[in-house]
Amino acid sequence: MKKSSTVFLQAVIVLIGIVALAIMVRFPLTEGRAANLDLFSIYADPFLVYGYLASIAFFVALYQAFKLLGYIGQNKVFSLDSVKALRNIKYCAIILCILIVIAAIYIRISCCTVAEVDGGDDPAGFIAISIVATFISIVIATAAGVFEKLLQKAVDIKSENDLTV
Repeated sequence: MKKSSTVFLQAVIVLIGIVALAIMVRFPLTEGRAANLDLFSIYADPFLVYGYLASIAFFVALYQAFKLLGYIGQNKVFSLDSVKALRNIKYCAIILCILIVIAAIYIRISCCTVAEVDGGDDPAGFIAISIVATFISIVIATAAGVFEKLLQKAVDIKSENDLTV
């Protein structure tokens, strides 16, 4: 792969991280129930704090993808570092999937109890987005797992060939 291609993909990953961070900072300020709250009250919301903590797995996966592209750019694709980066991406995707499901279950339970009492919000939109995000996380975890196993076999074959030569 050309050096310019890996640099471009690394720039895309950085841009994705910046956009995600901007959304995380800006969205709570524009959300409906936070319109009349002060800055501390907005960011002290337990569900928002949970979202920020869950996003750590996303940003770690982005960093690992950035590192993996760096290894590719340095022609170190068939190394244990590349396998480790793919393994970390897989684990981050699995963790993110679990955390999204937990959030969807929490919203489903809390919105249903509130809706029965005072006609609260319908959680269908959030749950639909959670299902899509969970599916995307599962696809990424599966792809990273497959690539990890293939790369691990290639590294093993390379190390066997290096020993015999």
